[in-house]
Amino acid sequence: MIKGFNFSHLKWVMPIVIFFFSPQDVWAQQVPGLNIDLDSFLEPGGFSSSINLLLSLASIGLIPFFLVSTTAFLRIVIVLSMTRMALATQQSPPNSVIIALAFFMTIFVMTPTWHEINETAIGPYKSGEISQVQAFETGGGVFKKFMLKFTRDKDLLLFLEFSKIKYTDTYEDIPIYVIIPSFVISELKTAFQIGFLLFIPFLVIDLIISNILLSLGMFMLSPAMISLPFKILLFVLTDGWNLLIRGILLSFQR
Repeated sequence: MIKGFNFSHLKWVMPIVIFFFSPQDVWAQQVPGLNIDLDSFLEPGGFSSSINLLLSLASIGLIPFFLVSTTAFLRIVIVLSMTRMALATQQSPPNSVIIALAFFMTIFVMTPTWHEINETAIGPYKSGEISQVQAFETGGGVFKKFMLKFTRDKDLLLFLEFSKIKYTDTYEDIPIYVIIPSFVISELKTAFQIGFLLFIPFLVIDLIISNILLSLGMFMLSPAMISLPFKILLFVLTDGWNLLIRGILLSFQR
């Protein structure tokens, strides 16, 4: 049984995200205090270091793209969007509601992974038990384990073939830049498979309504307008949102 989500976990989710997805240059520089030295800044080495720091801080803006690509968000948001398309309710629920629901469901699904990263990488690094390199390797390994759990071997072999890296018989040796695109296309296929199953009952309703209208000779009446209330009625009577969310959560239980 899936237990309820405790919002107290949010207090360490953002540090994990910033730590894992921020470039290593940001964490590698230890600044004990604010000390602006113009002469050292103008030196070639100091100027290069400052540019690296600026680039590292600017790259933090890429964190949302990594979150979409390496978590459960992609599958959830596609399934919710396809549900709205199957219902043919236009903009109801609106995009903001779908994204918000997908975001909090992603937090719910990813909480065990983030908690493991916090215990094995973030916590020991802050306490000085492990180095920065070890922390990144440990945290990256946890994320790789999550993605590989839902990545198809066929998709992984596709990117391994074109990456031209040395043959390896262990998943731990596969670089993360190969795992991420493999995970993305695997999630896309899974989301479309779920979406196909969602369309079937609503398609049946459309066919029934169309045949009834044709048999009555109502050629000018739009079948979509008549079938929409029946789709909503079917979705409500079957407690569709509960079943849909349950199915999405069960798809991540492996």
